[in-house]
Amino acid sequence: QVQLVESGGGLVQAGGSLRLSCAASGRTFSNYAMGWFRQAPGKEREFVTRISWGGGTAYVDSVKGRFTISRDNAKDTVYLQMNSLKPEDTAVYYCAASQAWGRDPLLFPYWGPGTQVTVSS
Repeated sequence: QVQLVESGGGLVQAGGSLRLSCAASGRTFSNYAMGWFRQAPGKEREFVTRISWGGGTAYVDSVKGRFTISRDNAKDTVYLQMNSLKPEDTAVYYCAASQAWGRDPLLFPYWGPGTQVTVSS
């Protein structure tokens, strides 16, 4: 089992920045690919970004150039730096862990409880 806990969400004005953190425990963190997903009210959970065991990354087009995922294996933590935030980024953000590589939420068996990000216009 892998336990995940997100932090760093909040309310920010459009154009602002937030940094989300996700602390992992329970298994060897470096063995897992980590992903960030988000879910807005009335919408399905969507892939945002992921980072591999070795640091390779992928992003959904809507956040490219604005969001950056990183990981610190010594601290068992993954981060999501979000810049130039837009109202459409408003959602609950979840981190997830997987030993598979892909964007499908079904590939991720471990999830945090989520953290709310609200961007005001």
